[in-house]
Amino acid sequence: MEFPVTTLYEQLREPLLLEPLVEAVVGGRPVAAVDVHRPGMALMGFAENFLPRRVQVFGESEMAFLATLAGEDQRQAVERVLDLEPPVIFIAMDLEVPGPILQLMRERRVPLIRSALPAVEFTAELTHYLERVFSPRTEVHGTLADVYGVGLLFTGRSGIGKSECALDLIERGHRLVADDIVEITRTGDDVLIGRYRDVLRHHLEIRGVGVIDVQAIFGIRAIRMQKRIEVEVQLQDWDDGVDYERIGLENRYGEILGVSIPQVAVPLFPGKNITVISEVIALNFMLKIYGYDAAQVLNDRILDTMRASDRLRKYLEQDRE
Repeated sequence: MEFPVTTLYEQLREPLLLEPLVEAVVGGRPVAAVDVHRPGMALMGFAENFLPRRVQVFGESEMAFLATLAGEDQRQAVERVLDLEPPVIFIAMDLEVPGPILQLMRERRVPLIRSALPAVEFTAELTHYLERVFSPRTEVHGTLADVYGVGLLFTGRSGIGKSECALDLIERGHRLVADDIVEITRTGDDVLIGRYRDVLRHHLEIRGVGVIDVQAIFGIRAIRMQKRIEVEVQLQDWDDGVDYERIGLENRYGEILGVSIPQVAVPLFPGKNITVISEVIALNFMLKIYGYDAAQVLNDRILDTMRASDRLRKYLEQDRE
């Protein structure tokens, strides 16, 4: 994946207080990597560990070093960085750029953009933006809701009741993130973030009723823009031939974008209260996060009871008084 420097500038111009000093040219090098480099060592001539085609940020230290050099030496120092073929160079803190460097950037047709932010803050914000842009992403047919702060991704065949379940959860005070199509992004720390598709936004399709606008009906409290996906709830038609999980000792996991997430299969039949079950799934997940597994606790209690009963039986068998 790659995108032009002009796109980066247009999207970050206001939040990062950007000012172009040398405009990007059509057909210039695109931004193709998430890395952001501070080229201090490269300016001094050591560039062996610098990857090519990375965004470069000149901060106070880099500009102070260049100020110690004469005009031709400044050009040579910056040329070492330009040999790494950066798509764009940023100058932080509204620092002044010497004339020879400006002329060199124009000659080499490399965009030069200045920001009013300090270098550390600017680099952090730019890195966060690039991580988001370059993150792996996919789309899933389902419904994502925030239930007690837990992101539940409801999946299942079309018409099984995912949207109706979400509507009931909204009525009970929970929040809708996306319905029908959930756009999922994997962040750098293997966290799955789900959000709505822009054209659908916070709409629900309720069969027999039609499309409803959740925000218009229930207010801002009923929606959120994105949510971490923490549990997949698979809604399934009841099948008498399937042996469904009853104790919960075997933890199931699914995989999205290479990230493993807990998975709960819920068989449906008329009259089953899937809304309350969804709330219990969310609360039970939080209990496990805090280290309490109800199924494991019950299993340990049964085993302890069996061992105690076995000890009592052996004692009575050996008691001859």
